[in-house]
Amino acid sequence: MTPSARHGRSSWTIAAIVVAACVAGAIFAGLGTWQMKRLAWKLALIERVEASLAQEPVPTPGPDAWATPTFAPAEYQRVRLRGRYLPGQDTLVQAVSDLGSGHWVLTPFASESGFIVLVNRGFVDKAHRDPSTWAATDHDVSGLLRLTEPGGAFLRHNEPAADRWYSRDVAAIASRRGLANAAPYFVDADRVGASGDWPVGGLTRVAFSNNHAVYAVTWFVLAAMALAGGAYVVIDARRRIVSPPRAQQVEHS
Repeated sequence: MTPSARHGRSSWTIAAIVVAACVAGAIFAGLGTWQMKRLAWKLALIERVEASLAQEPVPTPGPDAWATPTFAPAEYQRVRLRGRYLPGQDTLVQAVSDLGSGHWVLTPFASESGFIVLVNRGFVDKAHRDPSTWAATDHDVSGLLRLTEPGGAFLRHNEPAADRWYSRDVAAIASRRGLANAAPYFVDADRVGASGDWPVGGLTRVAFSNNHAVYAVTWFVLAAMALAGGAYVVIDARRRIVSPPRAQQVEHS
């Protein structure tokens, strides 16, 4: 192969490496920017939820508010209900809590405002699944507004026909129980009653993982490494042009 042919092939190789480095750098930088946006969103979410938890309970949203696309801004807001539980309509949803493995108890609550809200009364272990072991219910409920959990859990889908539940899917549970005018959210009830009463409420864990800053730094470092690699290839190629290897100099002579 002639020197000119080798030089041409080398130039194409260098150009391809530089283009690949620039593309990779742009992709990594884009991912880093996206993570920074996610970081801003997560910090705003944490600030909003912490502010909501410090406020006094407000009435749960009624049917007039259900037409909005999402209740996300209201999630974890402290709310209150007055009315009565509907007996014999309990739904047990498999769960793992600070008290071990067992179930959440979701019971329809007929509010004085004329609609029904599924209330997560709390956690029961396997020894207390029978409603006869549960404490008497109250006519006033306070707790946290939560968004529905459709479908099921990871690799475990809800089976409404068999009454097996792995997530608190409001629409599916309401349909299975034949509940009309049910709110599209549920309420995690606060803990009430004496120690040792079941179900045990107030076990909601309000914590958000926030690793977006670490992810953003990682992507930006990878972008810098990709661009640095491309720059090194260009600088090395220029050095070789200015001062070709000794074997190449002998060949030319």
